[in-house]
Amino acid sequence: MSDIKLFQLSGDTATELSGKSAQLEKDLQNHIEANMDSLIGVRFLASEYGTGKTHKGRIDSLGLDENGCPVIVEYKRHSNENVINQGLFYLDWLLDHQAEFKWLVMEKIGKSAAESIEWGGTRLVCIASDFNRYDEHAVQQINRNIELMRYRYFGNELLLLELVNAQTVNQAAPLTAPATGKKPLKPNAKDKSQQERLTEAPKPLLDLYDSACQYVEQLGDEVQRKELKLYTAFKRIRNFVSIVVQPGKDPRLQMYLKLPGNLGEESPFSRDVTHIGHWGTGNLEVNVRTPDDWEKARPLVDKAYQES
Repeated sequence: MSDIKLFQLSGDTATELSGKSAQLEKDLQNHIEANMDSLIGVRFLASEYGTGKTHKGRIDSLGLDENGCPVIVEYKRHSNENVINQGLFYLDWLLDHQAEFKWLVMEKIGKSAAESIEWGGTRLVCIASDFNRYDEHAVQQINRNIELMRYRYFGNELLLLELVNAQTVNQAAPLTAPATGKKPLKPNAKDKSQQERLTEAPKPLLDLYDSACQYVEQLGDEVQRKELKLYTAFKRIRNFVSIVVQPGKDPRLQMYLKLPGNLGEESPFSRDVTHIGHWGTGNLEVNVRTPDDWEKARPLVDKAYQES
């Protein structure tokens, strides 16, 4: 069971709030779907999506995350109740029906998002009141992108979501491109992939990239690294750092950090890109060209992690 405890402070007195499960599984689903972007960083597409006469199933929720990756969300009011196996069944269905999903994205979000789907990052999110150690072990043995999230209600106004376990598989993605921020930068046929740019990068730039990636990964056990077509993303529940390798005439790492308000102040090596098209996700662009730049960037990375 979860060891999360929530207390209400009144003067010098701390009163523990009792956690509870949803009265109905549909209540939980409705709350998540109505606030999907805020809660788990996923744009909502469809509820109870039918898988046709052959598969005879209904996917609880379908969405598209901030990296342009398809997401299946399955809910269980109590313990997992086989939610992982059920979700894997739907995950296979989705990968076999890419054209149908693409059409759904085109209808709900638009043509640009539909043409930029990152199939290599397709993932399953299982939300239940609890998971046991066997569930967590099983997820680590399955070569799929799976996240286990535990939920609890506290009173009528508080909902806790806890990332229990996550398995990230960096598989090769088809020739599509990821979604970006508020003003997407649409890639074209001439855009080189992150892997191609890494191949062309000089050794000092590769060393900077390796140092940055290793540092971000060790910030916490829950940090997940995802290799996408045009950038490398690091996330907890949502992205907090994206890294774009630029090996051209001005070799540098373009790091995009999610830093709200004055935490993302501009400096000689950073700028606000909230309304500027760019690859990756984040509102602050930091250009790292030297080890000294990286030393200056690290506190900003720490802030982005803490705020995520």
